[in-house]
Amino acid sequence: MSVSYIDGEIAWTHPDGTLYLAGGDSANCTIAACPVDLSVYGYRPSIAASSVLIVLYAICTCIQVFLGLRYKSWWFMGCMVLGCLDEILGYAGRIMYWQNPWNDTGFLMQIVLITIGPVFFAAAVYVLLSQIVTTIAPDRSRFNPKWYVWTFISCDIVSLVLQAAGGGISSSSSGSSTTGVDIALAGLSIQVITLFVFVVIVIDYTIRSRSVWSKSSLPGSFKIFCAGLAIATALILVRCSYRIYELSEGYSRDSKALRDEPLFIALESVMIVVSAYCLIAAHPGLGFRLMSSATASETSLSVKSLEKHTVREALSV
Repeated sequence: MSVSYIDGEIAWTHPDGTLYLAGGDSANCTIAACPVDLSVYGYRPSIAASSVLIVLYAICTCIQVFLGLRYKSWWFMGCMVLGCLDEILGYAGRIMYWQNPWNDTGFLMQIVLITIGPVFFAAAVYVLLSQIVTTIAPDRSRFNPKWYVWTFISCDIVSLVLQAAGGGISSSSSGSSTTGVDIALAGLSIQVITLFVFVVIVIDYTIRSRSVWSKSSLPGSFKIFCAGLAIATALILVRCSYRIYELSEGYSRDSKALRDEPLFIALESVMIVVSAYCLIAAHPGLGFRLMSSATASETSLSVKSLEKHTVREALSV
């Protein structure tokens, strides 16, 4: 393969003598003219996997809209729908990338939207913790529940901005900018640290409030709600850790992680789509309704008022 570099961009000379550029403003590679190995990922994304994921996220979106309207859980529904739509458009970008691995639009869509989608799922998880603490035993928490929303959502927003900015810079340079990679890595690192601290706080609260949980006769369905929340959190944490590993070598042709699609599907695609469905089981409308019916409405807060109370308390800091 006759490969060279022109102004930092990969150039390939076709056997017929035509010079093709794989990146930059003058890029002219097509799937018919250039080897796919010259593209950023070095492969054509699986159109079957992307199509299945789009369908799964579309179903999840419909379910979240139904539950959100049914229980008036606007914040949770908004976070989940935004996350699912990001994933749908991101995998649509991978289908475009399958059609042409040098399609800048497809690259931009997948690199930005698939990266930031889980940030919205994490935001939904953070609000759920505050709702659980407010409902079960707020006096057993080391911190005021409103600080959970304020602190974790703020970190989530910073992570979102950095990941989106990093992805945008990387896509505009066809992956050649190390600045974009560094910014995206900073955003992912903040998300991992935030999730780790979140897990530590959840474990601490669970231990401190275990006597309340045991006395409240919480139904098995509420335990499923909590399990869904825990699994979703763990999966998002695994995924973010993988993305840090994936980007550690940048968008380089020498990066084995970046060019390993089965690994991407296992640790990105599967992790996040399963977490999205776990958050259906962890929907506040289902979890808190089941809990209140089993505990004779120990709390006077409905699902709708509980969510409003949680967000308003955070904003009143």
